Amino acid sequence: MNPAQLLEQFGPRESMDYDLVIVGGGPAGLSAAIRAKQLASESGQEISVCVLEKGSEIGAHILSGAVMDPKALSELFPNWKELGAPLNTEVTQDQFLFLTKDNSYQVPNWMLPHCFQNEGNYIVSLANVTRWLGEQAEALGVEIFPGFPAAEVLYNEQGAVAGVITGAMGLDKEGNPTDQFQLGMELRGKYTLFAEGARGHLGKQLIARFALDKDSDPQSYGIGIKELWEVEPSQSKPGLVVHTAGWPLESDTYGGSFLYHLGDNKVAVGLVVGLSYKNPYLSPFEEFQRYKLHPKIRETFEGGKRIAYGARALTAGGLNSLPKTVFPGGALIGCDAGFLNASRIKGSHAAIKTGMLAAEAAVAALADNRSADVLAGYPAAFQNSWLHTELNQARNFKAWMSKGLYLGTLMVGLEQKVLGGNMPWTVHLKHADHECLEPAAQHKPIDYPKPDGKISFDRLSSVFISNTNHAENQPIHLTLKDTAIPVSLNLKTYDGPEQRYCPAGVYEYVEADGQPKLQINSQNCVHCKTCDIKDPSQNIVWVTPEGGGGPNYGAM
Repeated sequence: MNPAQLLEQFGPRESMDYDLVIVGGGPAGLSAAIRAKQLASESGQEISVCVLEKGSEIGAHILSGAVMDPKALSELFPNWKELGAPLNTEVTQDQFLFLTKDNSYQVPNWMLPHCFQNEGNYIVSLANVTRWLGEQAEALGVEIFPGFPAAEVLYNEQGAVAGVITGAMGLDKEGNPTDQFQLGMELRGKYTLFAEGARGHLGKQLIARFALDKDSDPQSYGIGIKELWEVEPSQSKPGLVVHTAGWPLESDTYGGSFLYHLGDNKVAVGLVVGLSYKNPYLSPFEEFQRYKLHPKIRETFEGGKRIAYGARALTAGGLNSLPKTVFPGGALIGCDAGFLNASRIKGSHAAIKTGMLAAEAAVAALADNRSADVLAGYPAAFQNSWLHTELNQARNFKAWMSKGLYLGTLMVGLEQKVLGGNMPWTVHLKHADHECLEPAAQHKPIDYPKPDGKISFDRLSSVFISNTNHAENQPIHLTLKDTAIPVSLNLKTYDGPEQRYCPAGVYEYVEADGQPKLQINSQNCVHCKTCDIKDPSQNIVWVTPEGGGGPNYGAM
């Protein structure tokens, strides 16, 4: 049954009305909700706020390095330490290494630009920080609905955003209702804030509908693959932050690694690979596994135990790639818009700040009895904020790094270290990531080492420890515009790159009746969004699955 038939048979939909509907229970969405309630309390306004979260609980889908700059959090909660925010491991030392296949070379700290210096920052589990933000939001009266994904945008008769519709529950693979069926409901808001993270599927629709990106550079993404380890006590150095560039990636491929030492013998390790890479044989997952085998890196993990795994796309385009953030009835905040500072490898402070700025604009509008119009106060406040200054200083980072490791490093060093981010020029990105892939005939396959099960691992054992789960019989949420394209284009021209760029083993080519066919193992999906970004013809469209599914990142 199609959505119209379901609505006809089981409708009408239930609806709930709020002043502010927020899609996504990450740092941006929760900070917006908290700030709205704070302002309402200060002014004696009654403001109703709800937050929808597709994960099974707040924090379930949150994945980040993460070294966190507490600047925005200190504005939201000046007393966050007293309130017990889980920022426990202050950075004590920065190391930046250039890796070759067998050696490493440390950059002297005096040469590091400010963006690579982390004094005053904290190594955190962003999932835990997010759970804490959720607790603060609920204490202020915010209604949080975990396990309820926003599946559709709701528009009023004038074409303004009027809220969202949650996903239906209890459909089988063919889209027919089971005995568990529940029709999605309407959550109507005077304003709706979208905080879905990088490549949010509703954010993507809104950008297209309102042409929000017509004056922006194409957005550029990376995929971040991360593991959490418990290491031998002799290898634990709480507060140490290590970043690397170079091997295992070729010099023309943007990317780098992080290795962050938390307390309790925990180490977070990950690799970010820019999705503008050219070689269809490249596998970000395999590059990460190979990276850990480098003699300088593996020494940390010898004798240790891998306890968690995850992957997530991140926005890297910066200020030049930001779309317009407002439209009638709502706004984009956090990574849904692309407010990540790739040069600092930090986005949570930007998410919190933009959530606060959007909430302030929405509360001011509500105080004037406005609704469903453009929150012009939000982009204006951003223009005058420290965040805009920070992103402006780093505006050329991704564009330079896309020109190769050596030229990129030289120019970023010049702009950041010598000029202090005050350069009179702007460098633009010209191509979206999916346009960068070259035919397989122009490249050689990459011979990746087999996993040893001690330091390096395969995809399926990795997905297992991400606690990923989807109901087996639900509709596949990785949709194809044209079912013929995977074989006729992706396999024929690019040797099936989705088999390699997906970090969860979702896509594989199998033989059916003597012909190749794309099989989609959607139960494995960790909601990273890489397929939606990198598919060369943009034929794969990620839509939200039934609520409560996907990974559960625990303390990641």
